[in-house]
This record gives sequence, structure tokens and C-alpha cells, in this order.
Amino acid sequence: MERETLEMDVVFVGAGPANLSGALHLSRLIKGHNEQVEKGERKGTALGEIEIGVIEKGASVGAHILSGAVMDPRALRELIPDFLEQGAPIESTVNEDHFLYLTKKRAFRSPITPPPLKNHGYYIVSLNRLTAWLGEKCEEAGVNIFPEFPGADLLYDENDAVIGGRTRDKGVDDEGKRKPNFEPGVDLRARITVLGEGPRGSLTKQLVQRLNLDAGREPQVYSIGVKELWELPDDRYPTGRVTHTLGFPSDSQTYGGGWIYGMQNRILNIGYVTGLDYKDPLLDPHAEFQRFKQHPFVSRLLEGGKMIRYGAKTIAAGGYFAMPRMYADGVLLVGDCAGFLNSQRLKGIHSAIKSGMLAAETIFEALIANDYSSKQLQRYEQLVEESWIISELRKVRNFHAGFKHGRWLGLMNTGLQFITGGRSWGIFDRAKAEAGHEEMKKLSAYGYRGDNIEQRYNGLRFDGKVAFNKLTDVYHAAVGHSEDQPSHLHVLDMNICATRCAEEYGNPCQRFCPAAVYEMVEDGTSGQRKLQVNFSNCVHCKTCDIMDPYQIINWVTPEGGGGPDYKGM
Repeated sequence: MERETLEMDVVFVGAGPANLSGALHLSRLIKGHNEQVEKGERKGTALGEIEIGVIEKGASVGAHILSGAVMDPRALRELIPDFLEQGAPIESTVNEDHFLYLTKKRAFRSPITPPPLKNHGYYIVSLNRLTAWLGEKCEEAGVNIFPEFPGADLLYDENDAVIGGRTRDKGVDDEGKRKPNFEPGVDLRARITVLGEGPRGSLTKQLVQRLNLDAGREPQVYSIGVKELWELPDDRYPTGRVTHTLGFPSDSQTYGGGWIYGMQNRILNIGYVTGLDYKDPLLDPHAEFQRFKQHPFVSRLLEGGKMIRYGAKTIAAGGYFAMPRMYADGVLLVGDCAGFLNSQRLKGIHSAIKSGMLAAETIFEALIANDYSSKQLQRYEQLVEESWIISELRKVRNFHAGFKHGRWLGLMNTGLQFITGGRSWGIFDRAKAEAGHEEMKKLSAYGYRGDNIEQRYNGLRFDGKVAFNKLTDVYHAAVGHSEDQPSHLHVLDMNICATRCAEEYGNPCQRFCPAAVYEMVEDGTSGQRKLQVNFSNCVHCKTCDIMDPYQIINWVTPEGGGGPDYKGM
């Protein structure tokens, strides 16, 4: 097949805050260098026109960007010191911090906000809008941005050096045949490729496995945040108030907690995080969120309001010990691809932006040296190690691991870490870390049987006022995929789904997916139950790729432009 080839100098895969910050910073470094050389203020040769491209699978920059989000402005201030004056879309400064412990019926406010959750002076933002704004800044600086260009594969030379990427073919029907509007994917050849795809990026996953970039590291673990925006009828929850919760509805063995942020125009940003290392195979993160909203404290807050948007996204919560090697020949990893999130603070935007800036500085030095080898790009790791990113992550390096032993020991470990600067000991031994899906127990461990397999949520009712079923929520995520295309969710062995998985785990994909993508249905031919994949519902959260106990679900990018549209999220 003949493919168009675009020659670029640097390609950023994914238009998230890390890559957009990196592309913007790189363009400025190059412009400044060229101007100084031309004026004789700097020795060396001007770099000339350097082609920088950003490819994005969403229909527009920000369409697939979802976050809480309270932003530590530290990195954005380094990137754009006058970001407020330049019109960055900030919802509000955080004016109040509340921390609640929820029992089934009551809410207890802590008189002291835990230090990691002190956000006074930070900013509540719509990360969707902030990312779109950064995209505009990149275009003003001459960066080429290509929406609806999903990365399908990386390109390698004979020595396994990355030499660019290939976008997905367009115009292929659900049987894999070419339609009249067929367009082959484009080969984007580049000296350096930067992967900023977010958690569990499909190209990053391929690269890490191919080059063994996670050798000697702990398995990455994840959490999923399920979120809604609500329009309130009055000013009962002020703009700028931030509330975090612990306790109900999570059981004591499951990592989880809620958030409630006050945005402009009586909009409430509300969500619930569940650790994707839970043990009960019947747990459903979407159902946990709906139960959270039915707590008396939360339901009173939402009474008379209207749910207007929905979304779900995973975060990489493993921290310092789970970070893969973030460089190889011709390629760098930034943002959540490299695991820079501080899960104790629930903050990752600032470190994503900073990682993009450090990647840009590394690329600039490589362009000057005309060397794109692993030896040269190792400079990125050095810059990261010397930055405040690593000093921050080292202080919380054992945070998430402590919750493997339950909520109360996890909180004890958190307090001790705060005193000791992140050290761990005893039952929090790092050698026992496992991937999240390996923590899930079989049905038999809980005494579940075929006649009581749905018992965990027997009392949950979707009233359409406070609690909503998955299909209603998916509608509010504005999800759109052409159904006449190959499914981007590859189940590698359907026989396991109908036999072993049904017997051992009760087909947990039906529960851990927050978008009703996976459904066990009757096969009219054989009379047996089979897995049906409703891929057009997918909100691109990657939970299925992460949490499947057999690791037989492979998430790849769909045709460009498909997926959710997280306007204002």
C-alpha cells in the first residue's frame, strides 16, 4: 500500500497538556536560538525552520481531555509567567478546602485539612478548556496541530530506533474492507517522537513491551475517576470551594474517594476515584459513584440540580517506583505516559506541563548536537531527576502501595510518610507490588454464586434524578463513533470470556467499564452466552485494557475523531 509520508523534525503524539507545553516551549527555544545566532549573540549555527507537529485522535484539541481538576500553577507559571493576563481559562481560585469522612448516613468534616489536600491559592480549571487554550498558543507559535490523526503504530529502523509514527487508516468498514472513502494512514517521519498519550497509551504500551522499558520497575497501577458536571439551581455551593471525601461508598479494602469542586455559573464538578487494584470482582466504579451521590450529604447538595455532562478517565497512580525508562533512541515519554502523577495530592497537570518543558529542552540540545540517540536523549532523565518533579514524587513514593493493606493501614502509612519523607518499612515492603488486575479475587473467594452474583449493588436504584445508569451517562459524554468501522477494542480470545472468565470472575468487564461497552448476551445459534462489544459507547478511559484479569483486551485507537467530546470538563 502506498502511503503519504510527511517529513517532520519532531512529532508529539497526543495533544494533552504535556505535549502542547513541550511543543510550545521547543518552538520558543528554537526561535530564541536562531535570533541570537543571527545577531551574533550566540555562537554556532542557526537551526533554521524546524517542523514541529502534534497529532491528536480527538476531533479537536481538548475533546478527549478529562480531569478533576485543581491545578497547581507552578509549571504553567514557568511556561507562561503571565498566563492570567494572557487569558488562560481559569474557573476560580480555590478559596475553601473541606475534607469529609463519610459513613453510610453521615458526613464528618475534619477540623484540619490533610496537608496534601490543601489547595488554597491553586486554581479550579476545566482541563478541556485549558488544553484548547494551550493548543491556540502552539498554533500562534507555528506548531502544526493535526486533529483526527490517531497514532496507530510507531515506525522503527533496523536497530529499533523510533523514526516516527503512522496514523490509522480511514474508511475501513466493520469487516475490515475498504470503503469508497478509504484513505491510508500517513507516515510521519521525525528525528524525535514524543509520546504524551495519557495513561496506558496504546503506542506507549507497544514501545515499553518492545524495548523492555519497564525492566526493574514495579508494575504501574491505576485508578479510575468517574465524573459529572451539574448545574445547580442556586448558590448553595460557592465558586472556589474544594471538598474531598474518604469512606463511603468504598469498603475498607478498596482505595477510593470523592471530590466536589465549585465552578463558575453554579456548575458543580463532582466525581469519585476508585483504585484499579480492588479485590472484589463485583465492584463497579460507575456504581460506586452513583452510590456516592446518593449519600444524604451529597444528594441534598444535588437536589433540584441538573446533570449536564459525564466522563470517565484513568490515572497512573503507581508513582516513583512504577515509572518506566522515559527515553530510547528517537523517543521520549512525557506526562501520564511516564507516570508523573502525584496520587497523594491528586495532582498531575503541573508535572505533565513541566515534563513537556524538560522534553523540549532535551530535544533542543539534541537538535543542536544533531544526535537523537538514546545516549543523547538520556539527558531528559537527568533533567527530570534534577527537577522538582522527582523531589515531589520521592516524598510520596510509597503512598499508593500502603493502601494494598486496606484503608486504615494505608492512612497510617500516609501519615508516617509525611513525617519521614516517604520512607517505607515492614508490611509496606516494596518487593510485593503487583499489577492491579492481579489483585482481583475470584468469585469463590467471596462466596459469590450464580444466584447471588449481583448482590453487591442490590440496593442501588437509578432514579434518573441523582443516580443514572451507564447508557444515560454515556449520552451525556457526547460519545460518537462510526459503527461501520473495525472495533478498536480487540478481545484476543472470546472463548475465555464465555467459559473461564464467566466461572471464575463473573465477566467483570461488564462492571469495570464505565460506559456499558461489554455485555454478555445469549447466542441465538448455540444457546450459550457470549461477549458483545458495544465499542461505539467507549469513552476512551482504558479501564478494560488495564483491569481485565486475563489481559486479553487490547485497546487501540479508533478512526480519527471518534470518542467522547468533553466540552467544559
